[in-house]
Amino acid sequence: MTAPSAPSAADGAEYPIRAIIEAVAEHEGVDVTAIEPPAYEPLYAVVDPEALDALFRSDPSTELSLSFEYAGYDITVSGNGRVDVTDQSTGETTVGRFRE
Repeated sequence: MTAPSAPSAADGAEYPIRAIIEAVAEHEGVDVTAIEPPAYEPLYAVVDPEALDALFRSDPSTELSLSFEYAGYDITVSGNGRVDVTDQSTGETTVGRFRE
């Protein structure tokens, strides 16, 4: 999957899908443009990026949370703007943000 451009919502918050890609790239030590096939499964194969972005834009509740697996990572997106990317093999976590 090609990394999406850095769209911003009206309030200046980045979309969660971008924060996920950035956190995976940071953990892997690669540029965000490297998080694409064939090296990585497309993110849209495990989660609908548009639906994910819409969910967290429409409900900025700090109680909202969504978890899924992607490319050997456990991903948790929280309504407070935090994205936790945890390596399933090492337990190391990289934290991203999509809302300040």
